[in-house]
Amino acid sequence: MKEQLSSLKKEFEAQLKHASSLLQLEELEQTIFGRKMGAFTTLAKQMKDVANDQKKTIGELMNTVRTKIATELEDKRALLQREEMKKIVETESIDVTQPQLPKEEHGHIHPMAQVEMELSELFRSMGFMVLDGPELESDYFNFEALHIPLSHPARDSQDTFFIKDHPEWVMRTHTSPVQVRAMREHGAPLRAVVPGRVFRNEATDGSHEHTFAQLEGLVIDTDISIADLIGVMKGLLSGILKRDVEVRLRPGFFPFVEPGFELDMRCQVCDGAGCGACKHSGWVEMIPCGLVHPEVLIAGGIDPDVYSGFAFGLGSMRLVMQKYGIEDIRHFQSGDLRFLQQF
Repeated sequence: MKEQLSSLKKEFEAQLKHASSLLQLEELEQTIFGRKMGAFTTLAKQMKDVANDQKKTIGELMNTVRTKIATELEDKRALLQREEMKKIVETESIDVTQPQLPKEEHGHIHPMAQVEMELSELFRSMGFMVLDGPELESDYFNFEALHIPLSHPARDSQDTFFIKDHPEWVMRTHTSPVQVRAMREHGAPLRAVVPGRVFRNEATDGSHEHTFAQLEGLVIDTDISIADLIGVMKGLLSGILKRDVEVRLRPGFFPFVEPGFELDMRCQVCDGAGCGACKHSGWVEMIPCGLVHPEVLIAGGIDPDVYSGFAFGLGSMRLVMQKYGIEDIRHFQSGDLRFLQQF
């Protein structure tokens, strides 16, 4: 390991001398410290294989090399920036007689899109695939394959947009149908999330919309337990909100999981005092979740005697409301530029 670090340092210094632009310097930095394939990152991952009596020495050496490389990168970056600014000053001039140009207008990434990108990146870092599924879904995948037969009362809570003259097709009421599609396509073990739009014939108010965003999560493996579920949920909330939040887990019924839970978080808009975003309760229902029902595993072609799993469905819009302190869900699809320009 010492020889590898020494070789890495020498190779870095040789390449640093030839870096003549900020772009080349950025490429060199990624070559060394890139999260996936960086040379130093690769060496750091090998620390687990170092003998225990050498770990302290090797660890101190790695810290020294990392600090030295980072310092030299910053010094080189400052030098290149000064040289670039000098060239600009020498080659450009300012016409003080020119009238002021109108302010350039820039577009804004919708807050929902921002958080969906963050969620996808967060789950990729945890080893999840990011999948997609059809918004026009069959009744079988939307209900039947998820242990919700035609006579099941759970259908009453999802007032569905059916397609005229084609009752076997619906606008999907949740992203859960992709659970079964993913199991059939990828088998087990499986870790996947599915962001996307869903549709319900809802009466709109401060916390309800007829078209809204969800993020479905599914983990299938051997010996999966509720502890695994809770660990992923905590990682999700802290990773997106960038702070610790108070949560509670209470029993809930969902036909496609057994047992089922509702994971609530203390409202971040009003700090638990009560507002429109939390229906004046101080708590926001964030993540219905539970262990995957054996019938759903069978529908996905998975043997429930060998594998188990957990699933969760995140109301992405409610998460965005909590992240940015948005008090009314109807703002998202209002098309009001005054709202979008805040992000």
